[in-house]
Amino acid sequence: MNFFEWLTTRRKTLATMSAAELRAQEMLLTNDRDRLLAKVRKLAAEKQQLVAQGAGEKTPELRRTYAQQYDLLHTEQMMIARQLNIRSKELLTVSRLRMLRENAPSAALSGAGRVAIREGDLAVIARLIENDQITSEVYQERLDEILRLGAAADAGATGLSPAGEELLKIWNDMDAGLIRDPATAYDEAEKRLRERGAAAE
Repeated sequence: MNFFEWLTTRRKTLATMSAAELRAQEMLLTNDRDRLLAKVRKLAAEKQQLVAQGAGEKTPELRRTYAQQYDLLHTEQMMIARQLNIRSKELLTVSRLRMLRENAPSAALSGAGRVAIREGDLAVIARLIENDQITSEVYQERLDEILRLGAAADAGATGLSPAGEELLKIWNDMDAGLIRDPATAYDEAEKRLRERGAAAE
């Protein structure tokens, strides 16, 4: 039974689970996501090793064998990456619902967000999760719209804070060779955060 068969057919659906039950489901999904991440990393390392072996091999037949192995690893990596994308969206869904459940009393008083989720919403969410073309980032935006969280959503819960956004930029700079080592990257991240805080004041 996949996630959304479970979500829609169990006697106690995801939409009716308590915050504690959602937290337990969140932990299960986190473990599964981490397992898939480890597989993707392992396959990426094996692909890098094959590239190095093929580069040092001059025999055409052996190079062809390495290329075939690389292709198989790449196919497996893409299949697992699809599962990882789905699992990440499932985890985001459970995290968001858990957050709403935990903040239900204050949300009801302020009118922010929605405490309950409708069957129609579940159908839309299921289609978005199964759609490979929708990344976790795009899915997060759509999910927030469905749950009517929008800008009122807690940025630290499952999205990225300014610190996280700056760190992504730092990593991009490292990829481009603009920053060489992790220590320098950390210093630069802290510096950018201080500058952002000073500008806000």
